[in-house]
Amino acid sequence: MRLHTLQPRPGAKHPRKRLGQGRASGHGKTSSRGGKGQSARSGSSIRPNFEGGQMPLSRRLPKRGFNNARFATRHLIVNVETLNRFEDGTRVDEAALRKAGIVKRHGDGIKVLGSGELTRKLVVCAQAFSASARAKIEKAGGTCETAGATGAA
Repeated sequence: MRLHTLQPRPGAKHPRKRLGQGRASGHGKTSSRGGKGQSARSGSSIRPNFEGGQMPLSRRLPKRGFNNARFATRHLIVNVETLNRFEDGTRVDEAALRKAGIVKRHGDGIKVLGSGELTRKLVVCAQAFSASARAKIEKAGGTCETAGATGAA
């Protein structure tokens, strides 16, 4: 392979639509905007859900019931297997996991799940543990410390 033979993957590059370049171009006259009206005007953008002034469907339908999504606890998941990166005797908490690049997003704390095997003796500090994760950590000679909920970390 040489530099002059490099090409983008098939389908990665599309020819630009050349609007208003005559009928033969396929994008002449109305420049692919259809007839007249709001969407044919320059600078026009109609927000999704807009129904031309008619009451939108999302507002016409009745709202009932309770949705717990706003109040749900969203733990960041860490599997036992990934804890093998740490040295024996290390205290593994949220700060250590962030420093190691295992946890990147923000949530309501860490939950350790029991996928994989643990070969290190660690002190693991998290907001929640699955039963299998707790058993595997203690079987390897480590300890589990349950930390209080941190809110939006």
